[in-house]
Amino acid sequence: MANVQIERTRHLPGDIAVWFFIFAELAVFGIMFIGFGVARSLDPATFSAGREALHPWTGLINTIGLITASYLVALSVHRLRDRKTGASALLWGAIAASSIYTFGKIWEYADLYSNGYNLGTDTFFMFYFFLTFFHFMHVVLGQIILVVLAVKVKKGDYNGDDMNGMESGASYWHMVDLVWLVLFPMLYVLA
Repeated sequence: MANVQIERTRHLPGDIAVWFFIFAELAVFGIMFIGFGVARSLDPATFSAGREALHPWTGLINTIGLITASYLVALSVHRLRDRKTGASALLWGAIAASSIYTFGKIWEYADLYSNGYNLGTDTFFMFYFFLTFFHFMHVVLGQIILVVLAVKVKKGDYNGDDMNGMESGASYWHMVDLVWLVLFPMLYVLA
Protein backbone atom coordinates (compact mmCIF):
# COMPACT_ATOMS: atom_id res chain seq x y z
CA MET A 1 0.00 0.00 0.00
CA ALA A 2 1.53 3.30 -1.09
CA ASN A 3 1.79 6.15 1.36
CA VAL A 4 -0.21 8.93 -0.28
CA GLN A 5 0.46 12.42 0.97
CA ILE A 6 -1.75 15.35 0.05
CA GLU A 7 0.18 18.56 -0.35
CA ARG A 8 -1.62 21.75 0.58
CA THR A 9 -0.39 24.94 -0.96
CA ARG A 10 -0.05 28.01 1.19
CA HIS A 11 -2.33 30.89 0.35
CA LEU A 12 -3.75 34.02 1.90
CA PRO A 13 -7.02 32.85 3.50
CA GLY A 14 -10.14 34.54 2.26
CA ASP A 15 -10.59 37.33 -0.20
CA ILE A 16 -7.94 40.00 -0.82
CA ALA A 17 -10.59 42.73 -0.39
CA VAL A 18 -11.23 41.52 3.17
CA TRP A 19 -7.51 41.80 3.88
CA PHE A 20 -7.46 45.41 2.64
CA PHE A 21 -10.38 46.10 4.98
CA ILE A 22 -8.65 44.32 7.89
CA PHE A 23 -5.42 46.28 7.37
CA ALA A 24 -7.38 49.55 7.14
CA GLU A 25 -9.16 48.75 10.40
CA LEU A 26 -5.89 47.80 12.08
CA ALA A 27 -4.41 51.12 10.90
CA VAL A 28 -7.33 53.04 12.44
CA PHE A 29 -6.96 51.18 15.73
CA GLY A 30 -3.18 51.68 15.58
CA ILE A 31 -3.60 55.44 15.24
CA MET A 32 -5.98 55.45 18.22
CA PHE A 33 -3.51 53.34 20.24
CA ILE A 34 -0.76 55.86 19.48
CA GLY A 35 -3.06 58.70 20.55
CA PHE A 36 -3.84 56.84 23.77
CA GLY A 37 -0.12 56.32 24.45
CA VAL A 38 0.74 59.97 23.84
CA ALA A 39 -2.13 61.19 26.05
CA ARG A 40 -1.14 58.72 28.76
CA SER A 41 2.47 59.94 28.72
CA LEU A 42 1.26 63.54 29.12
CA ASP A 43 -1.09 62.80 32.05
CA PRO A 44 -0.19 59.50 33.75
CA ALA A 45 -2.08 60.32 36.97
CA THR A 46 -5.43 60.66 35.17
CA PHE A 47 -4.88 57.41 33.30
CA SER A 48 -3.86 55.55 36.45
CA ALA A 49 -6.94 56.82 38.32
CA GLY A 50 -9.16 55.88 35.38
CA ARG A 51 -7.77 52.36 35.25
CA GLU A 52 -8.58 51.97 38.95
CA ALA A 53 -12.28 52.61 38.20
CA LEU A 54 -12.45 49.79 35.64
CA HIS A 55 -13.45 46.18 36.26
CA PRO A 56 -10.37 44.04 35.51
CA TRP A 57 -12.22 40.78 36.19
CA THR A 58 -14.87 41.70 33.65
CA GLY A 59 -12.11 42.54 31.18
CA LEU A 60 -10.45 39.19 31.84
CA ILE A 61 -13.72 37.27 31.44
CA ASN A 62 -14.37 39.18 28.20
CA THR A 63 -10.89 38.18 27.01
CA ILE A 64 -11.53 34.52 27.77
CA GLY A 65 -14.86 34.70 25.90
CA LEU A 66 -13.25 36.21 22.79
CA ILE A 67 -10.26 33.84 22.81
CA THR A 68 -12.61 30.88 23.17
CA ALA A 69 -14.71 32.19 20.27
CA SER A 70 -11.60 32.53 18.08
CA TYR A 71 -10.52 29.01 18.94
CA LEU A 72 -13.95 27.67 17.97
CA VAL A 73 -13.89 29.64 14.70
CA ALA A 74 -10.45 28.21 13.86
CA LEU A 75 -11.68 24.68 14.65
CA SER A 76 -14.71 25.28 12.45
CA VAL A 77 -12.52 26.32 9.49
CA HIS A 78 -10.36 23.22 9.91
CA ARG A 79 -13.38 20.92 10.21
CA LEU A 80 -14.90 22.38 7.07
CA ARG A 81 -11.61 22.20 5.16
CA ASP A 82 -11.20 18.54 6.19
CA ARG A 83 -14.85 17.88 5.25
CA LYS A 84 -15.79 16.86 8.78
CA THR A 85 -19.13 17.54 10.40
CA GLY A 86 -19.74 20.00 13.20
CA ALA A 87 -18.40 23.21 11.62
CA SER A 88 -21.75 24.98 11.97
CA ALA A 89 -22.13 23.93 15.62
CA LEU A 90 -18.65 25.26 16.36
CA LEU A 91 -19.60 28.61 14.82
CA TRP A 92 -22.72 28.76 17.01
CA GLY A 93 -20.48 27.96 19.97
CA ALA A 94 -18.23 30.86 18.96
CA ILE A 95 -21.23 33.17 18.83
CA ALA A 96 -22.25 32.04 22.33
CA ALA A 97 -18.70 32.47 23.69
CA SER A 98 -18.39 35.93 22.14
CA SER A 99 -21.71 36.89 23.72
CA ILE A 100 -19.91 36.74 27.07
CA TYR A 101 -17.94 39.75 25.84
CA THR A 102 -21.04 41.51 24.49
CA PHE A 103 -23.03 41.19 27.70
CA GLY A 104 -19.98 41.85 29.89
CA LYS A 105 -19.24 45.07 28.03
CA ILE A 106 -22.86 46.25 28.23
CA TRP A 107 -22.84 45.57 31.99
CA GLU A 108 -19.54 47.40 32.39
CA TYR A 109 -20.77 50.43 30.42
CA ALA A 110 -23.96 50.59 32.50
CA ASP A 111 -22.03 50.30 35.77
CA LEU A 112 -19.48 52.95 34.82
CA TYR A 113 -22.20 55.29 33.58
CA SER A 114 -24.24 54.83 36.78
CA ASN A 115 -21.11 55.78 38.74
CA GLY A 116 -20.75 59.02 36.79
CA TYR A 117 -18.17 58.02 34.18
CA ASN A 118 -18.71 58.92 30.53
CA LEU A 119 -16.90 60.27 27.46
CA GLY A 120 -16.64 63.72 29.05
CA THR A 121 -15.26 62.62 32.42
CA ASP A 122 -11.59 63.02 31.47
CA THR A 123 -9.08 62.06 28.79
CA PHE A 124 -8.77 58.47 30.00
CA PHE A 125 -12.53 57.83 29.84
CA MET A 126 -12.80 59.60 26.49
CA PHE A 127 -10.29 57.09 25.12
CA TYR A 128 -11.76 54.17 27.09
CA PHE A 129 -15.33 54.65 25.85
CA PHE A 130 -14.34 55.56 22.31
CA LEU A 131 -11.88 52.68 21.86
CA THR A 132 -13.99 50.02 23.53
CA PHE A 133 -17.23 51.07 21.83
CA PHE A 134 -15.51 51.15 18.43
CA HIS A 135 -14.24 47.65 19.19
CA PHE A 136 -17.66 46.59 20.54
CA MET A 137 -19.24 47.54 17.20
CA HIS A 138 -16.63 45.39 15.42
CA VAL A 139 -17.51 42.47 17.70
CA VAL A 140 -21.21 42.86 16.89
CA LEU A 141 -20.43 42.94 13.16
CA GLY A 142 -18.24 39.86 13.66
CA GLN A 143 -21.08 38.07 15.43
CA ILE A 144 -23.41 38.87 12.54
CA ILE A 145 -20.80 37.49 10.12
CA LEU A 146 -20.49 34.32 12.24
CA VAL A 147 -24.29 33.85 12.17
CA VAL A 148 -24.28 34.17 8.36
CA LEU A 149 -21.38 31.70 8.13
CA ALA A 150 -23.07 29.20 10.48
CA VAL A 151 -26.27 29.28 8.41
CA LYS A 152 -24.39 28.97 5.10
CA VAL A 153 -22.26 26.08 6.40
CA LYS A 154 -25.37 24.28 7.63
CA LYS A 155 -26.99 24.74 4.20
CA GLY A 156 -23.88 23.35 2.51
CA ASP A 157 -22.93 26.61 0.77
CA TYR A 158 -19.33 26.18 1.93
CA ASN A 159 -17.37 22.99 1.69
CA GLY A 160 -13.75 21.93 1.74
CA ASP A 161 -13.30 23.16 -1.83
CA ASP A 162 -14.96 26.56 -1.51
CA MET A 163 -13.48 28.19 1.59
CA ASN A 164 -13.22 31.82 0.47
CA GLY A 165 -16.25 33.17 2.35
CA MET A 166 -15.54 31.07 5.42
CA GLU A 167 -11.89 32.12 5.53
CA SER A 168 -12.79 35.77 4.96
CA GLY A 169 -15.25 35.78 7.86
CA ALA A 170 -12.83 33.90 10.12
CA SER A 171 -10.00 36.31 9.25
CA TYR A 172 -12.19 39.29 10.17
CA TRP A 173 -13.14 37.61 13.45
CA HIS A 174 -9.50 36.96 14.34
CA MET A 175 -8.69 40.63 13.66
CA VAL A 176 -11.40 41.64 16.15
CA ASP A 177 -9.90 39.27 18.71
CA LEU A 178 -6.38 40.54 18.05
CA VAL A 179 -7.45 44.13 18.66
CA TRP A 180 -8.96 43.15 22.03
CA LEU A 181 -5.73 41.39 22.99
CA VAL A 182 -4.04 44.79 22.67
CA LEU A 183 -6.89 46.81 24.20
CA PHE A 184 -7.32 44.69 27.32
CA PRO A 185 -3.80 45.11 28.74
CA MET A 186 -3.53 48.67 27.44
CA LEU A 187 -6.66 49.79 29.30
CA TYR A 188 -6.97 47.44 32.27
CA VAL A 189 -3.35 46.73 33.16
CA LEU A 190 -0.97 49.37 31.79
CA ALA A 191 -3.00 52.62 31.83
